[in-house]
Order: sequence, then structure tokens, then C-alpha cells
Amino acid sequence: MSRIVTVKNVMIGEGIPKICVPIMGATGSELMQEAEALKSLAPDLFEWRTDFFEHVEDMEAVMGALRDIRSVIPDLPLIFTFRSAKEGGQKQISTEYYISLNKTAAESGLVDIVDVELFNEEADVKAIIAAAHAHKVFVIISNHDFHGTPPKEEILSRLRKAQDLGGDLPKIAVMPNHAGDVLTLLEATYIMKEQYADRPIITMSMAGTGVISRLTGEIFGSALTFGAAQKVSAPGQVAVAEMRDMLSLLHRNQ
Repeated sequence: MSRIVTVKNVMIGEGIPKICVPIMGATGSELMQEAEALKSLAPDLFEWRTDFFEHVEDMEAVMGALRDIRSVIPDLPLIFTFRSAKEGGQKQISTEYYISLNKTAAESGLVDIVDVELFNEEADVKAIIAAAHAHKVFVIISNHDFHGTPPKEEILSRLRKAQDLGGDLPKIAVMPNHAGDVLTLLEATYIMKEQYADRPIITMSMAGTGVISRLTGEIFGSALTFGAAQKVSAPGQVAVAEMRDMLSLLHRNQ
């Protein structure tokens, strides 16, 4: 039985998959506009994709923007994410700054979850996890494959490694080249949940072909899904209102 991760009264891993919406403004004013718009959507969580922020390599500017975002949305759980270019993000930064950025965010008291990419040095991943947990911040350990869908065994291996490293929410997102790839992702998700997971997991197959995977988490075992507001942060994201309706429909028929 997977344990539940409770973040600001949002119970990830129980019932309907929780909906997270990203904000991706390049400037402070764009972030404020997105944050204001987000309030009317009422997602369960939101994510700040800092790799879109034009001043992300200025720590003081990042923390200032984070405080501003929190002034608009003080109570919703916030995932702090720098997505590297090698995993589909907007830019690459040094390993040293990546570690510092995530640690500083975790220590700020302004974020609830940090996203750490699995394919970093193991010691670096563990250092960020330790800093986050010391400040009662949860950790997503993530992996994104924008080129294809690995075999089922490899998907399971990556999710299990994320769990073994101490990630509170192991996550994988893969790109399908055909419908069979979506089935591979869903089967791996189900096996992970039933046989290996002792915590909630997050999985998705991207693009239009993979949309079904974003909606069927309650059936196959993914505890959180990402919906779109003004902009999408990954191919295949569905508008929040539509996603909520479909998740509710599937939940009522469980």
C-alpha cells in the first residue's frame, strides 16, 4: 500500500489524481499575471518552471520572484522546478548552481516540493534531498524522455531508483511513438504501484497520443497530473477544467 504524501492538506496518493498547473513567465510581470489567473482555476498544486525565467541565474532575482508569487498564491502547494535542457527544459546551468538553486529554494520556506532530476550525480541528488527534508520540503525525483518510450523494465528501474534514493514522489514522463508505447507506460505504472511502490508515483505519456495516460492515473497508479492554464509545459497537457471533468467522470465509475 503506497503511503500518502500530504502537502498543505492536499493528499497526494489518495482518490482522484491531483492536478498541478505550471506557471512559466519569463519576467516578473508575466509571472504575476499567470499567478493571478491561476487562482480562478483552483488547481490542487502549482509549479514554477524557473528555467523559463529570464533571471534564473541571479539567485536574488529568483528569490524575489518567489516571494512575489507567494504573495499572490500563499496557500496552494508549490513545486519549484528547474528543468534542464537535456530533459526538455529551456536552458542548461552549471551543476553547482543547480544544486545551490534547489537548496536555496528548499531552505526559503516558500516552496513545498522541489523537483530534482534523476540523471544527476547520485551524491548531488542525495545532497538536495537532505537539504529539502531538513526543511520539511518534499522531493520529486524526475526523469523525462522526449525522444521515445523506454522498455517497461527500464521505466520500472528508473522509478525504483528514484524511490531508493529517497524521493517522496518518483516521476517519469516519456514520449510515445505509437499507441503501444502508451500501453507500455501504463503497464509499468500499474506494476510499480502494485509491486514496488511504497509512496505515490507520477507517470505520463506525452503528446496527443499519450493524453489518456494523464487522465487514468486513478486506475493505473499515477497520483498527480499536469494541466494547462495559459501555456503548456509539456506536449499533451489538457486544460484544467476539461481535465477535472474527465478525472471526476472516471472516479465516479470506479
